[in-house]
Amino acid sequence: PSGGKVAILTAGTSDIRVAEEARAIAEEMGAEVVTAYDVGVAGIHRLFPALEKVSGADVYVVCAGREGTLPSVVAGLVDRPVVGVPVSTGYGYMGQGQAALASMLQSCAVITVVNIDAGFTAGAFAARTAALIAEGRK
Repeated sequence: PSGGKVAILTAGTSDIRVAEEARAIAEEMGAEVVTAYDVGVAGIHRLFPALEKVSGADVYVVCAGREGTLPSVVAGLVDRPVVGVPVSTGYGYMGQGQAALASMLQSCAVITVVNIDAGFTAGAFAARTAALIAEGRK
């Protein structure tokens, strides 16, 4: 693939279904995709080895439901674009992804946010952005 490299991370295992949709689209659009799943802030010690595993990515897609802060944390640790994908996991008040969406929209770190469960949109945006970054390296 010559379309750049996209890293896809999930906060928990419940977020994988949306991440896999993003992965399929990004790969179809020519991006190399690396993944690290279940690396959320509830066990933040898991995040640092995961970021090493996916280092060198041009764009990071971060899917999170109950741990909607994860995209902000990742954006604070990497120097590449981050796409936050709120996932409709959780329960109780705003437990269908709304709390994650609100958290991502209020991020201090600069991130792009797509709609709830929008794995397709995140994967397509990440692949297009990664391709532009890869083209700029040539």
